[in-house]
Amino acid sequence: MSPTEAERAVWEQVNEVLMEALAILDDLQSYNGAGEEIRQAIQNPSEDQVQERAWAAVVPLVGKLKKFYEFSLRLEGSLHGLLKALTSARCSPTQHLEQEQALARQFAEILHFTLRFDELKMTNPAIQNDFSYYRRTLNRMRINNVAAEEENEVNNELANRMSLFYANATPMLKTLSDATTKFVSDNTDLPIENTTDCLCTMASVCKVMLETPEYRSRFASEDTVSFCLRVMVGVIILYDYVHPAGAFVKSSKIEMKGCIKVLKDQPQSSVEGLLNALRYTTKHLNDETTSKQIKNMLQVN
Repeated sequence: MSPTEAERAVWEQVNEVLMEALAILDDLQSYNGAGEEIRQAIQNPSEDQVQERAWAAVVPLVGKLKKFYEFSLRLEGSLHGLLKALTSARCSPTQHLEQEQALARQFAEILHFTLRFDELKMTNPAIQNDFSYYRRTLNRMRINNVAAEEENEVNNELANRMSLFYANATPMLKTLSDATTKFVSDNTDLPIENTTDCLCTMASVCKVMLETPEYRSRFASEDTVSFCLRVMVGVIILYDYVHPAGAFVKSSKIEMKGCIKVLKDQPQSSVEGLLNALRYTTKHLNDETTSKQIKNMLQVN
């Protein structure tokens, strides 16, 4: 989808980030971790060679984790640019999404990337293990005055920030939720509805495309289905963070029961991660204002 002239500047900036996103997913998908080397090092604490081997295995992996973390900061920047363009007061949210289809598509691609990244991260315990081992070893080196700081690309301060990032079950989603919340609080001149209406319009477009056989039959592949599902869940979560009452309350503009039904109508294995994202990373699901029916629909069977 080519951008119009008015969209081009923002589109090109975001496009660079999205190109990198593909490489990040490949990297994360092939991330195997240094489990065996770390195990050996813990079992043989006095064998220097085994310790060195584990350290040599972990350092490049932490370099990758640093790259993922730094990418999350760039993603935050592009999200700001997109939200600014898609929520400006010059026209309604629906008109924005119609007139700026290339940017709306990029916003969808960011959400798709975010949920895919978090699904892969959640199912890969090696990430946390490698990073914990790296930090423990770094601390030990500091205590023993081994000059580790200078030659390592991740010093203690950066390691602290990365640690907070990876401690989160869904780190990229948290980055996006925080960035969207910050966007709304930084732009007080912009009615909050501009942002929430943009999000709920995207959610309902995805829902309708997924539940209407006529539209569904036009999807080129199952990939398009999972793209739509991830985008729908992504915008629901952002809406839930940004809207004061959240996405699950009766007055919510997102038709939550319909969205959850669409998810539950898919093969379970393909949507378990997305249902978990709604269960565990939303802000308002457990509020008293959420109907029993919605809570039951999202209960783990």
